[in-house]
Amino acid sequence: MFKPFAFSFAIATSFPILTDQAFATDFIILKQLENQPTLLKSGPYKGNYYVPSTLNTITWGYLPNKDAKPVLTIPSGSTITFDTVSHEGLLEDQGRNAEKYFTSKGVKSEHILDEAKIITTSHLKHDFDHDGPHIITGPIYIEDAMPGDILKVEILKVEPRVPYGVISNRHGKGTLVGEFPKRPKYPDASAAEPEKYGNVSIFTPIEKNKRGEWEGVLKTESGKSIRFPLNPFMGTMGVAPNTGDAIHSVPPSFYGGNIDINELSAGATAYYPVQVPGALFYTGDSHFVQGDGEVALTALEGSARATFKITVLKSGKDKIPGGTLTQPLAENAEFWITPGLDEDLNEAMKKSTREAIRFLVNEYGISEEIAYAYLSAATDFQVSQVVDKTKGIHSMIRKADFKEFTETQ
Repeated sequence: MFKPFAFSFAIATSFPILTDQAFATDFIILKQLENQPTLLKSGPYKGNYYVPSTLNTITWGYLPNKDAKPVLTIPSGSTITFDTVSHEGLLEDQGRNAEKYFTSKGVKSEHILDEAKIITTSHLKHDFDHDGPHIITGPIYIEDAMPGDILKVEILKVEPRVPYGVISNRHGKGTLVGEFPKRPKYPDASAAEPEKYGNVSIFTPIEKNKRGEWEGVLKTESGKSIRFPLNPFMGTMGVAPNTGDAIHSVPPSFYGGNIDINELSAGATAYYPVQVPGALFYTGDSHFVQGDGEVALTALEGSARATFKITVLKSGKDKIPGGTLTQPLAENAEFWITPGLDEDLNEAMKKSTREAIRFLVNEYGISEEIAYAYLSAATDFQVSQVVDKTKGIHSMIRKADFKEFTETQ
């Protein structure tokens, strides 16, 4: 289950955390390792494939489709590290100027990612009102991956690249549309006058507590702070669907995408049904932590470095959890996780339940009636998010309850 997040790398670069109080612990800024996709031959990530977020490796607002050009090809079973860039602080309602936005919050220019500066000062097209907000890195082509196979993505590590993020609420989005934000929106709003959007973005630093664990810090009007533990994960991971149509980055679907399940942090594994040759895997939308529901619109979002092990499970040859998949499946040490996705939250609940029943029947050889009864008695269904057009519910099936099915006879 949820555990406070602790960094595992050594401190190398001094960076004072942005609070009114003196802070004794510094933070390493995870700067770009190489300027193009490659196999790393030295350093702490030696042996990993690597994809930076450059103008040649990202899309803004859309996911890769079947016609997307892969930025790198890797063998099945490879470990790969992505440097991703969060859209928060870069969007038009924040001025589309990363340096100006973050320095206005007290961040020194040298502690703002170069990639963020380059993206916001480039001619890369982005329409705030029609495009998705997310900056997506990839896709990568995985050798031997073919339609009908399953892509197994083991999440080894998700590391914040900077010691700050942003939580946003925007007009027409979030759970309480029409109630929040309370500021008016003007029709002539633009990146030149971002305040006219009337949206709310709360800059949020992260700090170490006395136990050495990193926390998000929200300053309140009284001067006191709300402090909450981190649990970094990638909000968007997936494979390309078999279509040439533009794929908006906001709603998740059978190919994954912006699924926003906060259980998919380090140690979890996600499975995606391959739709096109090479799978064309991508990632982005990094979260430092997210509550179930993600009610305001965003979680605490900031740029992260994500490391995965990616393996092709061949149809008819390799063991596939649940026998076969037509949508994403996930697991961690404690649980099997079956998502349900639909614009109607009630339908999302039904889809998650149906998938949980199907999974239990195929994985453990029990009847549908027993599976349904078990889910009702012993399984929690959680709201992943309700703010991404397509809403998400996911089951949390406790593996320990099935120990008799997995014990060696």
